[in-house]
Amino acid sequence: MSTPIAYQKCIVCGATFDIHAVLASCERCGNLLDVAYDWSRAALPAKIADCGRADATVDGGLCRVSGVWRFGALAPFAPVECRATIGEGHTQLRPAPRVAEYVGLKKIYLQYEGLNPSGSFKDNGMAGAFTHAAMTGATTVACASTGNTSASMAAFAAAVGGKTRAIIFIGDGKIAYGKLSQALDYGATTLLIKGDFDDAMARVREVCAAQKIYLVNSVNPFRLEGQKTIMYRVLEGLNWQIPDWVVCPGGNLGNSSAFGKAFSELYELGLIKKMPRLAVINSTGAPTLTNLVNERGLRWNDGKVDDAIIERYYGELDAKNERAHTVASAIEINRPVNLKKCLRALARTGGVARAVSDQQIMDAKAWAGREGLGCEPASAASVAGAKMLVEQGVIDRDATVACVLTGHQLKDPHATVAYQSYDEEKLRESYGDYGITTNRFGNKPVAVANDLGQIIDAIRQRGLV
Repeated sequence: MSTPIAYQKCIVCGATFDIHAVLASCERCGNLLDVAYDWSRAALPAKIADCGRADATVDGGLCRVSGVWRFGALAPFAPVECRATIGEGHTQLRPAPRVAEYVGLKKIYLQYEGLNPSGSFKDNGMAGAFTHAAMTGATTVACASTGNTSASMAAFAAAVGGKTRAIIFIGDGKIAYGKLSQALDYGATTLLIKGDFDDAMARVREVCAAQKIYLVNSVNPFRLEGQKTIMYRVLEGLNWQIPDWVVCPGGNLGNSSAFGKAFSELYELGLIKKMPRLAVINSTGAPTLTNLVNERGLRWNDGKVDDAIIERYYGELDAKNERAHTVASAIEINRPVNLKKCLRALARTGGVARAVSDQQIMDAKAWAGREGLGCEPASAASVAGAKMLVEQGVIDRDATVACVLTGHQLKDPHATVAYQSYDEEKLRESYGDYGITTNRFGNKPVAVANDLGQIIDAIRQRGLV
């Protein structure tokens, strides 16, 4: 019997499984799964510039609605009638001269995923996950979340007309209100678990296994198929030229894993001649990847990952009761489920891992905002990380760099308002435990009397007239 065009494959032992199987891990060895393809049987574009050309005659015009399925030839796992969309993926790559000056580069590009319908990059992956859920006949979906995953899952579930029920597991007090408001508004059942994201992730996996509920966290390989398309849009924005570096925040490590897979496949298919280097940026308040790679020497090693290093590190976290703690709530994760896939991506792209402080994140966020690209704190980790790598001499000042901004500013407006408008004493009082003590790039509102003359004077003092 011939190999199907798409199937699931363990990233370590190579065991394969049917494309319709609902699995959170390999049944043989327990490791992560990829969606794999027999590319010899796929209808591929002849050249890279043909990858994302939307054709109204293809799949009933779905490729014009979805910035994910516009690249469906590079993720051919689903029949057209199962493809899910809420209009995701119409995002943009923009040059950012002010950020370039701040970072120390001649030029930099920002890939702004806050334009997605639910306000974050997660909609790309959820298009893939909900498509596979439809293929398997799932009627209930669930996730653990720091906020963006839950917002996206709830939006997709609501958009299919109530056919799919959604359950969200959130660590109690570990979600920004902007994100929680979305999950509640879209009608999902929200469970506040006593604990943090790692606790919520452990519980949702247990519940989904016991109750046969479809899990949509990024341990689901179909999520990452949708997230690959972020990189296709970056390439498209660069007229299909390969950047020297792609920099992204590191939380559960789904994006970095998806990006590495995207570039590896394009290279394997001969559609690109080189791969960019990948930089994955943690917060110092959740530095698992950085610590394991840079301090403990953890490597992909052709799939022979030293699990003992990981187990020792997690055991130390437990012994010290050390929890992730960062203002960048979207990456406030100590046990990233895609750790091994990220290690693979770093190995294949010659990538690096770094951690930046919350102060560096909020400073970088202010500069991204000056470009008209308001983002949530976690997004700005990529900009802060690029600046660090330039200062360290890892990224050359002439390099072409694309930073991914993963979520919209209104995901966490409290952090933005505090940084921009608080005096430093109040800022230290409110955010000092995150190490944020100064807002030298803030934009504090000007208090002025209800008087025409004084208003004009205030405007003049700032050189505005």
